[in-house]
Amino acid sequence: MKRVCVFTGSNPGNHEHYNAAAVQLGEAIAARGCELVYGGASLGLMGSVADAALAAGGRAIGVMPRGLFRREIAHMSLTEFHEVEGMHERKAMMASLSDAFIAMPGGLGTYEELFEAACWSQIGIHAKPIGLLNVRGFYEPLLELLRHTVREGFMRETSLSLFLVESDPARLLERLAAYTPPQGAAVR
Repeated sequence: MKRVCVFTGSNPGNHEHYNAAAVQLGEAIAARGCELVYGGASLGLMGSVADAALAAGGRAIGVMPRGLFRREIAHMSLTEFHEVEGMHERKAMMASLSDAFIAMPGGLGTYEELFEAACWSQIGIHAKPIGLLNVRGFYEPLLELLRHTVREGFMRETSLSLFLVESDPARLLERLAAYTPPQGAAVR
């Protein structure tokens, strides 16, 4: 595992725990000798995880569509910054650059990125690990929704194993690094 893609918000959230976790995650990524791949913003949790990775001597790679430059304010101190045309190109580039995915707390964009990565794994487009950094139990309602989806017959129970869930950033990175794709998973 050389590069970890982090999906998270360009907002800070309502609790300092979220920012503290973003800083811990950025530091832990750098301490493992991994590179951060993320959405390229300097604001919110996105900015905090990048700043922490860089401050710890790591590398941070941002990918941002031109149309978001004003709203998300591009981070100008990154190791690499890729300017792309739109959101589809952003997600595709982030996925191709990364060996693993982590979703931190965030909004609709974070959910959308997370579910696309999970869907791609479920249908065999990739076999990369997907982690949920469950700060303050943020992902508990989503996990319950996924279990409900299984109970209602719209998803197989084995799909729940696509998500590695931890509240500690370093422990989550350990689990991602030790991940073995399910037998028969496609690697493309």
